[in-house]
Amino acid sequence: MTNDSHESRGTDSGHLPADVHEMNEQGRASWDAKAAFWDNLHGDDGNYFHQRLISPAVERLLNLQPGERVLDIACGSGVLARRMAELGANVTAVDFSAALIERAMARKQRGGPPIQYDVADATNSQALIALGKGQFDAITCTMAIMDMPTLSPMYRAVAQLLAPLGRFVFATMHPAFNSNNPVFVGEQADVGGKITETLSLKLTYYMDMPPVIGAGAPGEPNPHPYYHRPLHTILGDAFACGLILDGLEESAAPAEDHDSARLLTWRNLHQFPPVMAGRLRLCPRELKT
Repeated sequence: MTNDSHESRGTDSGHLPADVHEMNEQGRASWDAKAAFWDNLHGDDGNYFHQRLISPAVERLLNLQPGERVLDIACGSGVLARRMAELGANVTAVDFSAALIERAMARKQRGGPPIQYDVADATNSQALIALGKGQFDAITCTMAIMDMPTLSPMYRAVAQLLAPLGRFVFATMHPAFNSNNPVFVGEQADVGGKITETLSLKLTYYMDMPPVIGAGAPGEPNPHPYYHRPLHTILGDAFACGLILDGLEESAAPAEDHDSARLLTWRNLHQFPPVMAGRLRLCPRELKT
């Protein structure tokens, strides 16, 4: 059961530079166009990345308790929102794509309090703050930071939306390994009389890399913009908004996972984490003001 009220709150275009607003609208159009594909790809429980790398790390950092009120920013087709509701949370889930929200609402919950869905843009801090100052025990944002042309509006909103002892848990493509257009490399060599195969990554950019148009998952109907940021930028923008980091996980494919059909895939790269998850809280000085 879901709330069928999901009027669009729009973007904070009056407060965004014209080029950032334009990039954000380009991203929104891309996600609206492939909402059906994305929903079918993830289904009720998410794809391999979500089930094995993202959700376990996020749930550990979140340490969700029944009855807590949680906001899921950039919820997509609602995979994490449904999981948190099953764990007993009272979930509000928002995304800037009305098409994705419609897909999320169409999927049934297996349990928990009804999820409240709405359309709200993470680049519009006022639209997020309108959801309730100081009302959320936890806020989540998974695998969407790399899709946002600016992070500061979301961080500013998070700092006002969190309850005093609340936490913000995010997951994103690992900035050192997976958001800078890595090249998968496979090598075969005779080592001590035994043919061995070695997998590695070739990286060209990290500190400075402009936005790119990426293909996304295999078979996606249209590419969309990706925004690479080094770690000091991802976290620095949060620190500037009064948040501090107190938890971090780097998720690589478990050693027992393997894809025999495709050699050059993250499932076979056990030493490189394609996902990074972190937990942010309000800085103690912010709690005093």
